[in-house]
This record gives sequence, structure tokens and C-alpha cells, in this order.
Amino acid sequence: MKSKYLLITILTLSLTTLTLSTFSWAGEPSPSASLPTSSAPPAACQTDCATPYGQVLGRAPGNVTAYSNCNAKCVILEPNREKDTYTGLKWQCVEFARRWLLNQTGVVYGDVDTAADIWKLHTVTRVSDGTPLPFESHLNGAPTVPQVGDLLIYAKEYLNTGHVAIITQVDKHSGVLNIAEQNFANAKWPADYARTLPMVEKAGKYWILDGYLLGWKHVSTK
Repeated sequence: MKSKYLLITILTLSLTTLTLSTFSWAGEPSPSASLPTSSAPPAACQTDCATPYGQVLGRAPGNVTAYSNCNAKCVILEPNREKDTYTGLKWQCVEFARRWLLNQTGVVYGDVDTAADIWKLHTVTRVSDGTPLPFESHLNGAPTVPQVGDLLIYAKEYLNTGHVAIITQVDKHSGVLNIAEQNFANAKWPADYARTLPMVEKAGKYWILDGYLLGWKHVSTK
């Protein structure tokens, strides 16, 4: 009977490992959860890498570093901390966006199951004193111009998780903006940004032209 239970346990653990290795995942556990650390990435994080796992992709303005997650299928249950604050699982898009906010504005957003769920959040927390601050949502096509530091949120239909990126530069007159991100293409950045996106204004409304984009989130510190 003990052998039967042991076999079931092994099969369960194997299926769990297979699931994490096969599907893209942007979720995260509670910051207080006890997670194993790994000295070497699993196989899913060592093959078909655009850039080897853990290598620097680039540095956003403010010297916030983005690291390669190898590919979208790679998930390592290893938490990252910055300034004694939990930022997320290495090196997911959710982790980079939270770490950027922490370094540049001193705030973080709460736990989310997927990157797309950031859209549902109404507040962020100021780390220094725990004060909640408004976290505004602006649908793509809003009359509000996107600003540096706003978060672009992509719908869950993208890889079943969505995506999050940071706006690092806006050129309203040229109709372009630069963004910084992790775990999208996992390619080396051309400069201090990962990608440049076109933006158009029509009838006083602003549209960022990128697939699956819901809109942008803005931290209000006033």
C-alpha cells in the first residue's frame, strides 16, 4: 500500500513539473510563501532561449535592469527581492514592472495571478509607510495622454496571461513611445528601451498601436 501511495505522489509531482514547464505563466505566490531556490534553471529555461536565462537584456532609464527569462514557457519559482521588498518571480514581466515602480516611485502593486490582472487593481502601496495610492486605468483610446512611468497592460488573450510593460519615453509630436519590459521577446535591447510603439491621436483620443493592449495604468501621487 505504501508503494501505491509513493507512486501516486511521484506522478503528481511529475505532472506539476510538466505543467509549469509547458505553459506560459505570469502569476505569483504570496510574498510570504516559502519557495525553493534553484542553483540551475530547469530544462525549459535552457532551450530555445532568445537570450540565455538570467543575462542582462538592457537597462531602463533610472538604471533598472531587465533580465532574460529565456522564453515565455520558462517558469522558475524563485522570488526576487529589491531593497528588502518582494518584487516577484525571476524574471517575469510582472517582476520587472513592480521592481521599476519600487525603484522609481517607491510604490508596489499587490499580488496578481496574471499580468492582465494588474488592470483590475485600484491602488498601489507606498513602501515607506504603507499608504495606498490611486492606480488609475485608462483604456486604449482614452483622452488622457500616456505618460512616462505608466504601465501598459495587455489582455489575458495574449499567451493566456497577458503582459505588462513600462513606458519610459513619450514623443507626442512624432507619435511614438519607448517601453521597457521583461519576458516578451527576451532579446537584447537596442538602447535603454526594449521596443518602440506607434501612437496616434484622433478626435482628442490617444491610441497605442499594439496587439492585445487594454490600456495604461497611472500611479497618482497627488
